[in-house]
Amino acid sequence: MSDRVIIFDTTLRDGEQSPGISLNAGEKLEIAHQLSRLGVDVIEAGFPIASPGDFEAVQAIAREVHGPVIAGLARAQATDIERAYEAVRAAERPRVHTFISTSDIHIEHQLQSTRADVLGSARAAVAHARSLVDDVEFSPMDATRADVEFTAEVLQIAIDEGATTINVPDTVGYAMPHEYAAFLERLYALVPDLRGVTLSVHCHDDLGLAVANSFAGVRAGARQVECAINGIGERAGNASLEEIVMLLHTRAADVGLHTLIDTREIARTSRLISRLTGYPVQPNKAIVGRNAFAHESGIHQDGVLKERSTYEIMDATTVGLEANSLVLGKHSGRHALKSALAELGYDVTGQLLNTAFKRFKEIADKKKQVTAMDLEALVTDELRDEVRAYSLEWFDVEASSRRPPHATVALRTPDGAMVQGDFTGDGPIDAIFRAINSATN
Repeated sequence: MSDRVIIFDTTLRDGEQSPGISLNAGEKLEIAHQLSRLGVDVIEAGFPIASPGDFEAVQAIAREVHGPVIAGLARAQATDIERAYEAVRAAERPRVHTFISTSDIHIEHQLQSTRADVLGSARAAVAHARSLVDDVEFSPMDATRADVEFTAEVLQIAIDEGATTINVPDTVGYAMPHEYAAFLERLYALVPDLRGVTLSVHCHDDLGLAVANSFAGVRAGARQVECAINGIGERAGNASLEEIVMLLHTRAADVGLHTLIDTREIARTSRLISRLTGYPVQPNKAIVGRNAFAHESGIHQDGVLKERSTYEIMDATTVGLEANSLVLGKHSGRHALKSALAELGYDVTGQLLNTAFKRFKEIADKKKQVTAMDLEALVTDELRDEVRAYSLEWFDVEASSRRPPHATVALRTPDGAMVQGDFTGDGPIDAIFRAINSATN
Protein backbone atom coordinates (compact mmCIF):
# COMPACT_ATOMS: atom_id res chain seq x y z
CA MET A 1 0.00 0.00 0.00
CA SER A 2 1.30 3.45 -0.94
CA ASP A 3 2.60 5.78 1.77
CA ARG A 4 1.33 8.84 -0.14
CA VAL A 5 -2.05 10.35 0.65
CA ILE A 6 -3.86 11.94 -2.29
CA ILE A 7 -5.36 15.33 -1.45
CA PHE A 8 -8.73 15.83 -3.16
CA ASP A 9 -9.78 19.46 -2.74
CA THR A 10 -13.51 20.16 -2.85
CA THR A 11 -13.40 23.87 -1.95
CA LEU A 12 -14.91 24.81 -5.32
CA ARG A 13 -17.73 22.27 -5.09
CA ASP A 14 -18.68 21.33 -1.53
CA GLY A 15 -17.02 24.43 -0.13
CA GLU A 16 -19.05 26.71 -2.37
CA GLN A 17 -22.21 25.05 -1.08
CA SER A 18 -21.66 26.86 2.22
CA PRO A 19 -24.59 29.20 2.93
CA GLY A 20 -23.88 32.66 1.57
CA ILE A 21 -20.99 31.72 -0.73
CA SER A 22 -21.34 32.34 -4.46
CA LEU A 23 -18.20 32.50 -6.56
CA ASN A 24 -18.12 33.73 -10.14
CA ALA A 25 -16.15 31.99 -12.89
CA GLY A 26 -13.17 34.33 -12.58
CA GLU A 27 -12.92 33.80 -8.83
CA LYS A 28 -13.15 30.03 -9.24
CA LEU A 29 -10.38 30.07 -11.82
CA GLU A 30 -8.17 32.18 -9.53
CA ILE A 31 -8.73 29.71 -6.69
CA ALA A 32 -8.04 26.72 -8.95
CA HIS A 33 -4.70 28.19 -10.04
CA GLN A 34 -3.74 28.70 -6.39
CA LEU A 35 -4.81 25.15 -5.52
CA SER A 36 -2.51 23.95 -8.29
CA ARG A 37 0.36 25.97 -6.79
CA LEU A 38 -0.50 24.48 -3.41
CA GLY A 39 0.00 21.04 -4.93
CA VAL A 40 -3.39 19.38 -4.50
CA ASP A 41 -3.75 16.16 -6.47
CA VAL A 42 -7.41 16.54 -7.43
CA ILE A 43 -9.57 19.65 -7.80
CA GLU A 44 -13.30 18.98 -7.68
CA ALA A 45 -14.11 22.05 -9.75
CA GLY A 46 -17.89 22.02 -9.39
CA PHE A 47 -21.24 20.44 -10.18
CA PRO A 48 -21.55 21.16 -13.91
CA ILE A 49 -25.25 20.43 -14.30
CA ALA A 50 -26.17 22.76 -11.42
CA SER A 51 -26.11 25.89 -13.60
CA PRO A 52 -24.66 27.24 -16.84
CA GLY A 53 -22.26 29.34 -14.77
CA ASP A 54 -20.97 26.31 -12.90
CA PHE A 55 -20.50 24.41 -16.16
CA GLU A 56 -18.53 27.30 -17.68
CA ALA A 57 -16.35 27.64 -14.59
CA VAL A 58 -15.50 23.92 -14.53
CA GLN A 59 -14.81 24.00 -18.26
CA ALA A 60 -12.47 26.99 -17.91
CA ILE A 61 -10.59 25.31 -15.06
CA ALA A 62 -10.25 22.11 -17.10
CA ARG A 63 -8.77 24.07 -20.00
CA GLU A 64 -6.46 26.41 -18.10
CA VAL A 65 -5.30 24.70 -14.90
CA HIS A 66 -2.53 22.17 -15.38
CA GLY A 67 -1.19 19.55 -12.99
CA PRO A 68 -4.08 18.33 -10.81
CA VAL A 69 -6.82 15.96 -11.88
CA ILE A 70 -9.93 18.07 -12.64
CA ALA A 71 -13.15 16.41 -11.45
CA GLY A 72 -16.79 17.23 -12.07
CA LEU A 73 -19.56 15.92 -9.83
CA ALA A 74 -22.62 14.14 -11.23
CA ARG A 75 -25.63 12.36 -9.84
CA ALA A 76 -26.09 8.77 -10.99
CA GLN A 77 -28.00 9.95 -14.05
CA ALA A 78 -26.91 9.89 -17.68
CA THR A 79 -27.62 13.60 -18.27
CA ASP A 80 -25.56 14.61 -15.23
CA ILE A 81 -22.67 12.36 -16.19
CA GLU A 82 -22.57 13.61 -19.78
CA ARG A 83 -22.67 17.23 -18.61
CA ALA A 84 -19.84 16.60 -16.16
CA TYR A 85 -17.76 14.91 -18.84
CA GLU A 86 -18.30 17.76 -21.30
CA ALA A 87 -17.11 20.20 -18.64
CA VAL A 88 -13.89 18.34 -17.74
CA ARG A 89 -12.99 16.62 -21.01
CA ALA A 90 -10.40 19.29 -21.97
CA ALA A 91 -8.40 18.68 -18.79
CA GLU A 92 -5.01 16.97 -18.93
CA ARG A 93 -6.44 14.43 -16.47
CA PRO A 94 -10.26 14.53 -16.34
CA ARG A 95 -12.38 12.70 -13.77
CA VAL A 96 -16.12 12.16 -13.41
CA HIS A 97 -17.31 11.73 -9.83
CA THR A 98 -20.76 10.15 -9.61
CA PHE A 99 -22.81 9.32 -6.52
CA ILE A 100 -26.04 7.85 -5.19
CA SER A 101 -27.35 7.37 -1.66
CA THR A 102 -27.15 3.98 0.04
CA SER A 103 -28.73 4.69 3.44
CA ASP A 104 -32.32 3.57 3.84
CA ILE A 105 -33.34 6.99 5.16
CA HIS A 106 -32.10 8.60 1.94
CA ILE A 107 -33.43 5.87 -0.33
CA GLU A 108 -36.90 6.05 1.19
CA HIS A 109 -37.30 9.77 1.83
CA GLN A 110 -35.03 11.55 -0.64
CA LEU A 111 -34.89 9.19 -3.61
CA GLN A 112 -38.30 7.62 -2.89
CA SER A 113 -36.82 4.49 -4.36
CA THR A 114 -35.68 0.98 -3.40
CA ARG A 115 -32.39 -0.77 -2.77
CA ALA A 116 -32.83 -2.68 -6.02
CA ASP A 117 -33.18 0.57 -7.96
CA VAL A 118 -30.05 1.95 -6.29
CA LEU A 119 -28.07 -1.11 -7.37
CA GLY A 120 -29.25 -0.68 -10.95
CA SER A 121 -28.58 3.07 -10.98
CA ALA A 122 -25.07 2.63 -9.59
CA ARG A 123 -24.26 0.00 -12.22
CA ALA A 124 -25.56 2.10 -15.10
CA ALA A 125 -23.97 5.33 -13.86
CA VAL A 126 -20.45 3.98 -13.42
CA ALA A 127 -20.61 2.04 -16.69
CA HIS A 128 -21.73 5.16 -18.57
CA ALA A 129 -19.09 7.35 -16.93
CA ARG A 130 -16.37 4.80 -17.67
CA SER A 131 -17.42 4.72 -21.33
CA LEU A 132 -16.56 8.43 -21.48
CA VAL A 133 -13.47 8.76 -19.27
CA ASP A 134 -10.87 6.44 -17.75
CA ASP A 135 -10.90 8.05 -14.28
CA VAL A 136 -14.21 7.49 -12.49
CA GLU A 137 -14.93 8.03 -8.82
CA PHE A 138 -18.03 6.61 -7.12
CA SER A 139 -19.54 7.65 -3.78
CA PRO A 140 -22.32 5.91 -1.82
CA MET A 141 -23.81 9.01 -0.17
CA ASP A 142 -24.63 8.83 3.56
CA ALA A 143 -22.63 5.60 3.72
CA THR A 144 -21.96 5.74 7.46
CA ARG A 145 -25.70 5.54 8.22
CA ALA A 146 -26.27 2.78 5.66
CA ASP A 147 -26.31 -0.99 6.06
CA VAL A 148 -22.68 -1.98 5.57
CA GLU A 149 -23.50 -5.16 3.66
CA PHE A 150 -25.75 -3.32 1.20
CA THR A 151 -23.12 -0.61 0.78
CA ALA A 152 -20.54 -3.32 0.08
CA GLU A 153 -22.81 -4.77 -2.61
CA VAL A 154 -23.10 -1.36 -4.28
CA LEU A 155 -19.34 -0.81 -4.13
CA GLN A 156 -18.58 -4.18 -5.70
CA ILE A 157 -20.87 -3.30 -8.59
CA ALA A 158 -19.15 0.08 -9.01
CA ILE A 159 -15.73 -1.58 -9.09
CA ASP A 160 -16.96 -4.22 -11.54
CA GLU A 161 -18.13 -1.45 -13.87
CA GLY A 162 -14.76 0.30 -13.78
CA ALA A 163 -14.68 2.78 -10.90
CA THR A 164 -11.07 3.66 -10.12
CA THR A 165 -11.70 5.50 -6.84
CA ILE A 166 -14.26 4.53 -4.20
CA ASN A 167 -15.17 7.33 -1.80
CA VAL A 168 -16.96 6.55 1.47
CA PRO A 169 -18.63 9.73 2.76
CA ASP A 170 -19.70 10.53 6.30
CA THR A 171 -22.22 12.87 4.70
CA VAL A 172 -23.87 14.23 7.83
CA GLY A 173 -20.85 14.06 10.14
CA TYR A 174 -22.45 11.40 12.34
CA ALA A 175 -19.64 8.85 12.70
CA MET A 176 -17.03 8.70 15.44
CA PRO A 177 -13.43 7.86 14.51
CA HIS A 178 -13.45 4.29 15.80
CA GLU A 179 -16.80 3.64 14.08
CA TYR A 180 -15.61 5.09 10.78
CA ALA A 181 -12.41 3.04 10.81
CA ALA A 182 -14.37 -0.11 11.65
CA PHE A 183 -16.83 0.62 8.82
CA LEU A 184 -13.99 0.87 6.30
CA GLU A 185 -12.30 -2.25 7.63
CA ARG A 186 -15.60 -4.11 7.27
CA LEU A 187 -15.91 -2.90 3.66
CA TYR A 188 -12.40 -4.20 2.95
CA ALA A 189 -13.50 -7.59 4.29
CA LEU A 190 -16.75 -7.64 2.30
CA VAL A 191 -15.35 -6.23 -0.98
CA PRO A 192 -12.09 -8.03 -1.84
CA ASP A 193 -11.60 -5.90 -4.98
CA LEU A 194 -11.61 -2.72 -2.87
CA ARG A 195 -7.86 -3.13 -2.38
CA GLY A 196 -7.39 -2.83 -6.12
CA VAL A 197 -8.75 0.74 -6.30
CA THR A 198 -8.10 3.95 -4.37
CA LEU A 199 -10.19 4.20 -1.20
CA SER A 200 -11.22 7.76 -0.36
CA VAL A 201 -12.77 9.45 2.67
CA HIS A 202 -15.05 12.49 2.77
CA CYS A 203 -16.04 13.64 6.26
CA HIS A 204 -18.25 16.46 7.49
CA ASP A 205 -17.74 18.40 10.70
CA ASP A 206 -21.21 18.38 12.28
CA LEU A 207 -19.79 16.92 15.51
CA GLY A 208 -16.36 18.50 15.09
CA LEU A 209 -14.84 15.18 14.04
CA ALA A 210 -14.18 15.66 10.32
CA VAL A 211 -10.39 15.73 10.61
CA ALA A 212 -10.30 12.99 13.26
CA ASN A 213 -12.55 10.76 11.15
CA SER A 214 -10.50 11.43 8.01
CA PHE A 215 -7.32 10.50 9.86
CA ALA A 216 -8.99 7.36 11.21
CA GLY A 217 -9.92 6.51 7.63
CA VAL A 218 -6.34 6.94 6.48
CA ARG A 219 -5.12 4.72 9.30
CA ALA A 220 -7.67 2.12 8.15
CA GLY A 221 -6.26 2.13 4.61
CA ALA A 222 -7.76 5.08 2.72
CA ARG A 223 -5.26 6.87 0.48
CA GLN A 224 -7.36 9.81 -0.69
CA VAL A 225 -8.76 12.49 1.63
CA GLU A 226 -11.47 14.86 0.42
CA CYS A 227 -11.22 18.20 2.17
CA ALA A 228 -11.59 21.96 1.76
CA ILE A 229 -9.50 25.02 2.51
CA ASN A 230 -10.46 26.52 5.90
CA GLY A 231 -12.85 23.59 6.36
CA ILE A 232 -15.68 25.35 4.51
CA GLY A 233 -18.63 23.36 3.21
CA GLU A 234 -22.23 22.30 3.81
CA ARG A 235 -23.56 23.04 7.32
CA ALA A 236 -20.60 22.81 9.73
CA GLY A 237 -18.17 22.26 6.86
CA ASN A 238 -15.72 19.67 5.59
CA ALA A 239 -12.47 18.32 6.90
CA SER A 240 -9.95 21.16 6.80
CA LEU A 241 -7.25 20.61 4.18
CA GLU A 242 -4.61 22.49 6.13
CA GLU A 243 -5.28 20.46 9.28
CA ILE A 244 -5.13 17.11 7.48
CA VAL A 245 -1.94 18.05 5.64
CA MET A 246 -0.13 19.45 8.67
CA LEU A 247 -1.20 16.50 10.82
CA LEU A 248 0.45 14.13 8.35
CA HIS A 249 3.44 16.48 7.95
CA THR A 250 4.04 17.11 11.66
CA ARG A 251 3.57 13.48 12.72
CA ALA A 252 5.19 11.94 9.64
CA ALA A 253 7.73 9.98 11.69
CA ASP A 254 4.92 8.29 13.61
CA VAL A 255 2.34 7.94 10.84
CA GLY A 256 4.68 7.09 7.97
CA LEU A 257 2.54 8.91 5.40
CA HIS A 258 3.02 12.06 3.33
CA THR A 259 1.34 14.33 0.77
CA LEU A 260 2.69 16.35 -2.17
CA ILE A 261 1.35 19.62 -0.77
CA ASP A 262 3.70 22.63 -0.73
CA THR A 263 2.88 23.62 2.83
CA ARG A 264 4.43 27.08 2.34
CA GLU A 265 1.39 27.95 0.19
CA ILE A 266 -1.14 27.10 2.91
CA ALA A 267 -1.46 30.53 4.53
CA ARG A 268 -1.70 32.31 1.17
CA THR A 269 -4.40 29.91 -0.01
CA SER A 270 -6.36 30.30 3.21
CA ARG A 271 -6.33 34.10 2.90
CA LEU A 272 -7.44 33.93 -0.73
CA ILE A 273 -10.40 31.69 0.09
CA SER A 274 -11.40 33.89 3.02
CA ARG A 275 -11.24 37.03 0.88
CA LEU A 276 -13.18 35.66 -2.10
CA THR A 277 -15.85 33.82 -0.10
CA GLY A 278 -16.32 36.49 2.55
CA TYR A 279 -15.90 33.82 5.23
CA PRO A 280 -13.49 35.09 7.92
CA VAL A 281 -11.10 32.60 9.51
CA GLN A 282 -11.72 32.31 13.24
CA PRO A 283 -8.71 33.63 15.20
CA ASN A 284 -8.08 30.33 17.00
CA LYS A 285 -8.45 28.18 13.86
CA ALA A 286 -5.72 25.54 13.79
CA ILE A 287 -2.85 26.19 11.36
CA VAL A 288 -4.22 29.35 9.68
CA GLY A 289 -5.96 31.36 12.44
CA ARG A 290 -4.15 34.55 13.41
CA ASN A 291 -3.62 33.16 16.93
CA ALA A 292 -2.32 29.77 15.75
CA PHE A 293 1.29 30.85 16.35
CA ALA A 294 0.64 33.70 18.79
CA HIS A 295 1.54 33.70 22.48
CA GLU A 296 0.41 36.08 25.24
CA SER A 297 0.97 34.10 28.44
CA GLY A 298 4.19 35.18 30.10
CA ILE A 299 5.24 31.60 30.80
CA HIS A 300 4.64 30.59 27.17
CA GLN A 301 6.39 33.69 25.81
CA ASP A 302 9.41 33.07 28.02
CA GLY A 303 9.60 29.47 26.84
CA VAL A 304 9.25 30.31 23.13
CA LEU A 305 11.90 33.03 23.37
CA LYS A 306 14.32 30.52 24.91
CA GLU A 307 13.41 27.60 22.62
CA ARG A 308 10.58 27.67 20.04
CA SER A 309 9.72 23.99 20.47
CA THR A 310 8.74 24.49 24.12
CA TYR A 311 5.28 25.66 23.04
CA GLU A 312 5.19 25.19 19.25
CA ILE A 313 4.97 21.87 17.44
CA MET A 314 5.27 23.51 14.02
CA ASP A 315 7.38 26.29 12.59
CA ALA A 316 5.14 29.12 11.35
CA THR A 317 7.29 29.51 8.23
CA THR A 318 6.38 25.95 7.23
CA VAL A 319 2.83 27.07 6.38
CA GLY A 320 3.89 30.34 4.77
CA LEU A 321 3.76 32.66 7.76
CA GLU A 322 6.69 34.90 8.67
CA ALA A 323 7.21 33.73 12.25
CA ASN A 324 5.48 33.24 15.55
CA SER A 325 3.95 36.29 17.22
CA LEU A 326 4.35 37.39 20.80
CA VAL A 327 1.17 39.29 21.63
CA LEU A 328 1.85 41.75 24.42
CA GLY A 329 -0.97 41.94 26.93
CA LYS A 330 -1.64 41.70 30.63
CA HIS A 331 -0.40 38.09 30.74
CA SER A 332 3.02 38.91 29.26
CA GLY A 333 6.22 38.80 31.30
CA ARG A 334 9.49 40.75 31.49
CA HIS A 335 11.25 38.54 28.96
CA ALA A 336 8.63 39.23 26.29
CA LEU A 337 8.68 42.97 27.01
CA LYS A 338 12.49 43.08 26.84
CA SER A 339 12.42 41.17 23.52
CA ALA A 340 9.76 43.48 22.05
CA LEU A 341 11.71 46.57 23.11
CA ALA A 342 14.90 45.11 21.61
CA GLU A 343 13.10 44.71 18.26
CA LEU A 344 12.28 48.42 18.46
CA GLY A 345 15.95 49.22 19.09
CA TYR A 346 15.92 49.74 22.87
CA ASP A 347 18.33 47.80 25.08
CA VAL A 348 16.50 48.04 28.40
CA THR A 349 17.86 46.23 31.47
CA GLY A 350 18.03 46.39 35.24
CA GLN A 351 15.96 48.93 37.14
CA LEU A 352 14.88 50.66 33.96
CA LEU A 353 13.36 47.39 32.74
CA ASN A 354 11.60 46.93 36.08
CA THR A 355 10.15 50.44 35.91
CA ALA A 356 9.13 50.01 32.28
CA PHE A 357 7.55 46.64 33.09
CA LYS A 358 5.50 48.17 35.91
CA ARG A 359 4.17 50.87 33.58
CA PHE A 360 3.60 48.29 30.85
CA LYS A 361 1.39 46.26 33.21
CA GLU A 362 -0.62 49.38 34.03
CA ILE A 363 -1.22 49.98 30.32
CA ALA A 364 -1.99 46.30 29.63
CA ASP A 365 -4.68 46.26 32.32
CA LYS A 366 -6.49 49.00 30.42
CA LYS A 367 -5.96 47.83 26.83
CA LYS A 368 -6.66 44.48 25.17
CA GLN A 369 -3.37 44.63 23.28
CA VAL A 370 -0.28 46.79 23.73
CA THR A 371 1.04 48.16 20.43
CA ALA A 372 4.52 49.17 19.28
CA MET A 373 3.46 52.82 19.59
CA ASP A 374 2.53 52.21 23.24
CA LEU A 375 5.95 50.69 23.86
CA GLU A 376 7.71 53.58 22.13
CA ALA A 377 5.86 56.07 24.32
CA LEU A 378 6.49 54.03 27.45
CA VAL A 379 10.21 53.62 26.98
CA THR A 380 10.88 57.17 25.80
CA ASP A 381 9.08 58.45 28.89
CA GLU A 382 11.42 56.38 31.04
CA LEU A 383 14.62 57.19 29.13
CA ARG A 384 14.27 60.94 28.68
CA ASP A 385 15.46 63.43 31.28
CA GLU A 386 12.72 65.00 33.30
CA VAL A 387 11.50 68.10 31.47
CA ARG A 388 9.52 70.85 33.17
CA ALA A 389 6.46 71.34 30.98
CA TYR A 390 2.82 72.27 30.92
CA SER A 391 0.34 69.52 31.82
CA LEU A 392 -3.25 69.22 30.66
CA GLU A 393 -5.83 69.41 33.45
CA TRP A 394 -8.99 69.29 31.36
CA PHE A 395 -10.49 70.33 28.05
CA ASP A 396 -13.94 70.92 26.61
CA VAL A 397 -14.99 70.95 22.94
CA GLU A 398 -18.30 72.15 21.56
CA ALA A 399 -19.29 71.33 17.99
CA SER A 400 -22.57 71.55 16.10
CA SER A 401 -23.91 71.98 12.58
CA ARG A 402 -24.80 75.62 13.28
CA ARG A 403 -21.46 77.09 14.35
CA PRO A 404 -17.73 76.34 14.17
CA PRO A 405 -16.16 74.09 16.82
CA HIS A 406 -15.03 75.86 19.99
CA ALA A 407 -12.52 74.50 22.53
CA THR A 408 -11.54 75.45 26.07
CA VAL A 409 -8.46 73.99 27.77
CA ALA A 410 -7.05 74.24 31.28
CA LEU A 411 -3.29 73.79 31.71
CA ARG A 412 -1.00 73.72 34.74
CA THR A 413 2.23 75.62 34.22
CA PRO A 414 5.68 74.29 35.23
CA ASP A 415 5.38 76.52 38.31
CA GLY A 416 2.02 75.01 39.29
CA ALA A 417 -0.23 77.87 38.23
CA MET A 418 -3.49 77.20 36.35
CA VAL A 419 -4.09 78.90 33.00
CA GLN A 420 -6.96 78.63 30.51
CA GLY A 421 -7.38 79.28 26.84
CA ASP A 422 -10.29 79.10 24.45
CA PHE A 423 -10.53 79.39 20.70
CA THR A 424 -12.68 78.64 17.66
CA GLY A 425 -11.15 76.50 14.93
CA ASP A 426 -11.77 74.92 11.53
CA GLY A 427 -12.46 71.62 13.30
CA PRO A 428 -12.41 70.16 16.85
CA ILE A 429 -8.69 69.32 16.75
CA ASP A 430 -7.76 72.68 15.27
CA ALA A 431 -9.83 74.42 17.97
CA ILE A 432 -8.01 72.50 20.75
CA PHE A 433 -4.55 73.37 19.44
CA ARG A 434 -5.50 77.03 19.01
CA ALA A 435 -6.84 77.05 22.58
CA ILE A 436 -3.55 75.57 23.86
CA ASN A 437 -1.60 78.24 22.00
CA SER A 438 -3.88 80.86 23.51
CA ALA A 439 -3.28 79.56 27.04
CA THR A 440 0.50 79.30 26.70
CA ASN A 441 1.00 82.64 24.99
